Amino acid sequence: MDKKLNWGLLSTAKINRALIRPLTSSKRTRLLAVASRSLSTAESYAREWQIPRAHGSYEALLADPDIDVIYNSLPNHLHAEWSIKALRAGKHVLCEKPIALTLAEVDAMTQAARETGKVLAEAFMYRHHPQTLKVKEIVESGALGKLQLIKGAFTFNLNREGDIRSKKETGGGSIWDIGCYPISYARMIAGLEPIEVFGWQVTSENGVDNSFYGQMRFESGIHAQFDSGFKSPLRSMIEIVGTDGALTVPAPFKPEQNSEIFISRGDKVEKIKIKGGMLYMGEVDDMCDAVTRNKAPRVSLADSRANIAVILALVESARTGKVISPVYS
Repeated sequence: MDKKLNWGLLSTAKINRALIRPLTSSKRTRLLAVASRSLSTAESYAREWQIPRAHGSYEALLADPDIDVIYNSLPNHLHAEWSIKALRAGKHVLCEKPIALTLAEVDAMTQAARETGKVLAEAFMYRHHPQTLKVKEIVESGALGKLQLIKGAFTFNLNREGDIRSKKETGGGSIWDIGCYPISYARMIAGLEPIEVFGWQVTSENGVDNSFYGQMRFESGIHAQFDSGFKSPLRSMIEIVGTDGALTVPAPFKPEQNSEIFISRGDKVEKIKIKGGMLYMGEVDDMCDAVTRNKAPRVSLADSRANIAVILALVESARTGKVISPVYS
């Protein structure tokens, strides 16, 4: 039998709610503790979600000897610092995306994971979902023919004043918050890294992108296009175009429990139904497999690093107006 892993939530962020249900439902995990910068906030949160322990500082959670895995849901600019601290404290870490904001940060995190022998993985939930695995299987089977184009979009209206995703100093901007998804998806489907990228952005008064429009070119001849934004209606889609067919994924990043994808060939459309499960359970199981069964995480640190490299190149392209080759080494 696998050891039951005790998890701790590093912050009381809203995204925690996505993990609470699978963590409390899985027979492999126990949600044991939550930490906040104030004890009263942690205690209130613990009562609300029936979490046994509340810690009044992040350091206190990392010092808890019973915690095996930390879920780092802190703002983007704190991912590297606190993931490294958690690893050094002997904890495994599931870190929210984007895993970091610079390649130097990713490298420092990777080094800490290597030196401590602890698991560090980026929380791209969609990568573990049966829908994504089915899409990848279809593409690799050759059912679409030779790949030509991958198109993606992820937008919504962000209307909350002072939202952390709108602050440059905390790693805000649509490309970091949601553009990272279609970028990651395109790279996964292509099975390669883009060799050139080009981006445009529409920035807010404080300098973060409210909208981002990007293109990527892969050496194999595959091209990718995406847009992300905080000032558009809710949109979420992926389209994968090959010489023999086009595959449309209406909800690629947060699939329904029972989802549908569509393959178009000429005037015929084939509907494929996919039975899912609890939305974030695959992510939790993958982390448990890595910790207790020594299985490599589905989202490797090398994969996460490459995604950050592409984002940085796109941001540089939008700043300079030039085509940029991402730096992977």
